[in-house]
Amino acid sequence: MEEQRADLQQVKQVDAMVASPLDLLFNPKSVAIVGATPRENSVGGVITKNLLTKFKGKVYLVNPKYDEVNGTKYYKSVLDIQDNVDLAVIAVPAPAVLKVTEESIKKGVRVVIIISGGFSEVGEDGGAKLEEELRRVVQNHIRVLGPNCIGVYNAFNGLDTFFLPEDRMGRPRPGPVALISQSGAVAGAILDWAARRNIGVGLAVNYGNKLDISESEILEYFARDNRVKVIVMYMEGLKYPGEGKKLLEVMKEVSSIKPIVVYKAGRTKAATGAVKSHTAALAGNYEIYHAMLRQANVIEADNITDAFDMAKALATQPLPRGNRVLVLTDSGGMGIQAVDALDMRGLQVPELSESLQEILRKQLPPLAVTRNPIDLTGSATDAMYKFVLDTVLPTSYADMALIIALMQIPGLSINLGNYIVEAGRFKKPIVVVSFGGNEYVAKFENNLEENGIPVYHAPHRAAKALWALYEYAKIKGVAKEW
Repeated sequence: MEEQRADLQQVKQVDAMVASPLDLLFNPKSVAIVGATPRENSVGGVITKNLLTKFKGKVYLVNPKYDEVNGTKYYKSVLDIQDNVDLAVIAVPAPAVLKVTEESIKKGVRVVIIISGGFSEVGEDGGAKLEEELRRVVQNHIRVLGPNCIGVYNAFNGLDTFFLPEDRMGRPRPGPVALISQSGAVAGAILDWAARRNIGVGLAVNYGNKLDISESEILEYFARDNRVKVIVMYMEGLKYPGEGKKLLEVMKEVSSIKPIVVYKAGRTKAATGAVKSHTAALAGNYEIYHAMLRQANVIEADNITDAFDMAKALATQPLPRGNRVLVLTDSGGMGIQAVDALDMRGLQVPELSESLQEILRKQLPPLAVTRNPIDLTGSATDAMYKFVLDTVLPTSYADMALIIALMQIPGLSINLGNYIVEAGRFKKPIVVVSFGGNEYVAKFENNLEENGIPVYHAPHRAAKALWALYEYAKIKGVAKEW
């Protein structure tokens, strides 16, 4: 493990001296948009607007149809740009991609994002042949992301080639989660979903047909980026011989440094054809993928929502030392649901010792249940939650805490969030279940999320997040099972 970290550090030091193509893909100083246009809501138009308004580097617009629009100069070709171009974004019809790519090579551009579709994903005749011809053109000359992709979103520097308008796809704030998606539409939907829930996704990439740059290289790059705390992957299938072995090796290496959460779609025979027509990938036998992911020490999710539920906890919470969970609730029904969900994931809800329960009974209402789950009932107050957390979390009975706080109860206030945040001093993972829509609920949840405590709207979602923490703690060798 130490050797792997040393190898990655050496690569990082080399990259610091000479920027790698992957650095230029995510952090270019200059970008040329080939197919730029002032036409709103077109592919080239949205990318043009994104980069002109948000990107912190230089932007060059390339389209032979225009000389100048609203005071911004257009170039007939990338070859007409006098300055250096780190990254070219190509958004032209498929038949024109080869010519534009050849010009980018001649210009000295080191990496291109080919947004254009119409390649191997459309069939074996024209599209696949065109992709093979493109492969011959770029080989050993330039690095390529795509084709048939929406490219890169970098919330840290404003690089955004996602051609979906902001009123249709929200952009997440900078944050510790990185997304790698084989599907462009899924990537856009995920970012929109994350933005509406204030989940910080700092980096996102869709690689499409992966003619050149693959998920393996992107994983290695994200492993070196200290801003990234957890990587979420949406994958449908592999495309080329030997890819699986390479991906397994890279996943093993990266997962020893930071967690990877994967949702593998295309699990059934019915979905196999749809995957191939989408990105020309092969869905394959899901059991083989499942075994590979398990061997690679990644955490597998059943859907995208689960993946981000897990990612939120992995990005914000310490790793547990064991699988014992304190369940603290003001609703007996919700507590029962939590115990079911935790048990199904192999996590324990141990009964507290009689001596510890006696301490709790002296301070809690007569009807409160003190065994674990601890049910404060409808008489719950902020102070009761604080007392239980301060009493139980320091003990060996709890490696983690799942707190259910239904703010409809009159004895609770927004200040409860501060007590929960303060309980973080015990260095044990805490997740919170909150449910409802009144202003107290919204303020309570916002306070927790802003202070690094993940909130979920159902017990089973919180339980899966704790399971992910425990699974990664076992991968890292810091947890044991009781």
